[in-house]
Amino acid sequence: MKENEILQKAQRWLTATFDEETKNEVTQMIASNQQLLKESFYKNLEFGTGGMRGIMGVGTNRINKYTLGKTTQGLANYLIKTYPNKALKVAIAYDCRHNSQKFANIVAGVFSANNIKVYLFEDLRPTPELSFTVRHLGCDAGIVLTASHNPPEYNGYKVYWNDGAQIVPPYDSEIINEVNNVDYNDILFKTNKDLITLIGDKVDIAFINGCVANGTFNAKGKDDLKIVFTSLHGTSIKSIPKALKKAGYNNVFIVKEQEKPNGDFPTVKSPNPEEPEALEMAIKLANAVAADIVIGTDPDSDRIGIAVRDTNNKMLLLNGNQTMSVFTNFLIKKWKQNGKINGKQFVGSTIVSTTLVNDIATSYNVETKVGLTGFKWIAKMIKDHPEKEFIGGGEESFGYMVGDFVRDKDAVTATLLACEIASEAKYNNSSFYNELLLLYTKHAYYQEHLISIVKKGMDGASQIAKMMANLRENPINSIDGSKVAFLYDYQTAICKNLRTGETSAINVPKSNVLIYITEDGTKVAARPSGTEPKIKFYFSVKAPLYAVENAKSVQFELKSKIERIIKEMKLA
Repeated sequence: MKENEILQKAQRWLTATFDEETKNEVTQMIASNQQLLKESFYKNLEFGTGGMRGIMGVGTNRINKYTLGKTTQGLANYLIKTYPNKALKVAIAYDCRHNSQKFANIVAGVFSANNIKVYLFEDLRPTPELSFTVRHLGCDAGIVLTASHNPPEYNGYKVYWNDGAQIVPPYDSEIINEVNNVDYNDILFKTNKDLITLIGDKVDIAFINGCVANGTFNAKGKDDLKIVFTSLHGTSIKSIPKALKKAGYNNVFIVKEQEKPNGDFPTVKSPNPEEPEALEMAIKLANAVAADIVIGTDPDSDRIGIAVRDTNNKMLLLNGNQTMSVFTNFLIKKWKQNGKINGKQFVGSTIVSTTLVNDIATSYNVETKVGLTGFKWIAKMIKDHPEKEFIGGGEESFGYMVGDFVRDKDAVTATLLACEIASEAKYNNSSFYNELLLLYTKHAYYQEHLISIVKKGMDGASQIAKMMANLRENPINSIDGSKVAFLYDYQTAICKNLRTGETSAINVPKSNVLIYITEDGTKVAARPSGTEPKIKFYFSVKAPLYAVENAKSVQFELKSKIERIIKEMKLA
C-alpha cells in the first residue's frame, strides 16, 4: 500500500466514529511517527490458523476496541443470518494478557447489543475450558481473547463454532466476508447487561471432571510420583492444580515465582513451553526436590511442555513429537486392554508432525488421519466421521487432545495423561523416557527439529512469500545425498512422484506448505505461520534403533544429519 493510501486510511480514524483517545494517538503518529503509522495501517488483521492475532494499539493492523468490535459485529451478523429466529448464545473467555479482560467485556457488549445471549467467564480461564463450555452450555459460538505464547505486546481473538472447535471452511471465509462488509460505523457498542451472564465455579467443576474422566486410567504409584508444575504466569493455574488433586496426585510442587498470572511474563523471555529457557526455573525446582516430571503450559493453557529424567537421571525437555508419540501409544494400549479396539477408532495428526505416530497406530491396527496444521482440522475429523471413535491426537507444536470432550489442544487433560504415564512407568520400574526409547526400538529412532525464521513488519510477509516462491521455482532434488522421492505442494494440492513423474491429488484443503520426502525417509517441510510473522522449517530423520543402549549414538548421527541439511539449505 502506498504512503498516501496509508495516510488516507489513518485519517478515517479521526472521524466522530472513534473515541478521543484513539484520535489523539492517530494524530500523534501522523505528526511524528510515520513508521509506526505505516505498520499500524498498511493492512487489516486477518484470520490465520488460530484466529486473529496481533500487536495491541490503534490502527487496522492492531488489536484494539475497533478491530475487535468490527470482527465481533461481523460474526454477530453471520450468526443471525445463519440461524434466523433462534435465541443465539455465545461463550467468552480470556487469558492473563494485558487488556484481555477489557477486550472480553467489549466483545460481550457487542454481542449483547445484537441481542445475543453471552456467557462471560468471571475471571481468566484456560482456552480448552472455553472449547468445553461452548458444547456444555449449548452455545452457537465461542470467543477467547488470547495471543497464546506470543510476546506481551500481543493479544488475539479465537473463534469457536457450536461443536467447540475453531472455525473451518466454509464458516471461516463466510465470517471473514461478513467482517469485511462491516463499516466501523456499523458496530453496535451499546451493551445490554441483561443479556450477559457471568459464569465460573459450576462450569469449572464440570470441565475438571471431564479432564479427569478422559485423562486418567487408574494408574498405580501416584503417591510416589513427584511433579513440578509451572503455569508460566498463565491461566492453567486456575485448573491444573485442581485437576491433579482430584486425580489423586498429591506430590505437586508449583513454581511460586511463576504462579501468579501476569501479562508481562516477567521471569521468561517467552512464555512458550517449546523454548527450553521457559522451563529453566521449573527444572531447577525439580532437581531440588528430586521430581520425576516437569510440566509447563503456555499462557492460555493449550500447549504443554514436559521434561523427564533421561537414562542418566538428568532432566530432559521432550519435543512435541516425542510427547505425542508416547501419549498416543499409551492411549491406544489402554483402549486395547479395555477391549475397545474394533477397527472403528482413529487418532489424529498433522502433515508436519512425526510419522512415528502413524507407525504406532498401524501396529495396533488403528487408523491415523492426517490434516493440516492446527487442531481445528483434528476437530473437523471428529465432526466429519461420527461413525468412528476418536482416541486422541496431537501436533508437533506441543499440543495434544485426549478424547473429544474438548475440541482443541488441551494442556489440562494432557497434564493428567502425562502423569498417568509417568506414574505407571515408575511403578513398573520404567520411566516416561524409557517408554519413548522402547517405541524407538520397536519402530525407528525419529529425530525432529524446527527452525523458525522471523520476518517482522511490512516487508516481512513479502520476504516470506519470496522464500516460498523460490522453493517452488527451484525445487530441491536431493537432501543430504538422498534423492527427493516425493514433493507435496499443498498450495496446488498435488503430490509429485519425482521417480516416475506421476502426480496425485492431496485430499486436504489447500494451504501454503511444501513437503519433501527423500528415498531414505528424510522429511523436510516449509510452512509460513498463520498467526505470526515467521516461516517454519520442519526436519525429520530416522534410523533403526536395535537396543536402548545405542540410543545416544543413533541420536548423535541423526542430529548431525539434520545439521548438514540445515547448512545445505543455507538456513544456518
